[in-house]
Amino acid sequence: MRVDGRKHNELRPFEFERDFTEMANGSCLVTFGKTRVLCTASVDEEVPRWLRDTGRGWVTAEYSMLPGSSPERVRRKNSGRSQEIQRLIGRSLRAAVDLSAIPELQVTVDCDVIQADGGTRTASICGGFVALHDAFTRMILKGQMENHPMSEELAAVSVGVIRGEVCLDLPYVEDSTAEVDLNVVMTGSGKFVEVQGTAEDGPFDRNSLEEMLDVAESGIKEITEAQRDLLSSPPGERAS
Repeated sequence: MRVDGRKHNELRPFEFERDFTEMANGSCLVTFGKTRVLCTASVDEEVPRWLRDTGRGWVTAEYSMLPGSSPERVRRKNSGRSQEIQRLIGRSLRAAVDLSAIPELQVTVDCDVIQADGGTRTASICGGFVALHDAFTRMILKGQMENHPMSEELAAVSVGVIRGEVCLDLPYVEDSTAEVDLNVVMTGSGKFVEVQGTAEDGPFDRNSLEEMLDVAESGIKEITEAQRDLLSSPPGERAS
C-alpha cells in the first residue's frame, strides 16, 4: 500500500480549471493531488529574430516555483533546474503544435507552481496544453485564425520504482526516495514525445523500463481523455 492509499497504477486525483485568470489568452489551474500549477498562454505577434520571414511561429515556456509553494521559501530566481524544466515544457508543447499554422506568432506558456508536492513539471505540461489550446481556440472564434494548430492532446506523468514496485504519479514523499524516477510525455494518439529516466539507487533493466512505460502510458491515457472531454466545448466568452 502506498503512503496515500492509492494502487500502484493509480493517478492522484486531478483537475483542470479553465480560465482561472481572465487576462491571458488562455489559462488553466491544474491540480494533481496537492500539486497545483497555474498555466497561462500569452500570444505575441512577433517571433524570435531567427524565425522572421520563415512562415513559422513559435511556442515557448517559462517555469517557476513561487515563494510559499514548498515548506522552505523558494527564492525568486531562475535556477538551472527551472531552466531545464521550462525547456522540457516548451519542447513538449511544440510537439503538439503545427508551427507553420501560426506564422509570425509566438505563444509563451507560463507555468507558476503555487504548491509543490511532486510532479510539477508533468502537471505543467498537462495544464499548459489546456491553456495553449484555449488560446488558439479563442483566436479562431475571433476570426484571427482559420484552423486549429493542435490536432491531438498532450500529457505527461511521473512513474518510478518504490521498494521494488512500479508506481504511477509520485508525490514528493515517494519521488524523494524512489529507486528509479521517470518522466514520460506522450500525445493523445499514444506517441512518445520525451522520456526522462534516472536510476537513483542502482541501474535498472529493460524489463523494468518497459513496465514503467506501460504504467505511464495507462495514466497518460486517462489524462488525455479528461483533456479531450474538457476541450470538446470551447472556452467561455470574455467580457469586453
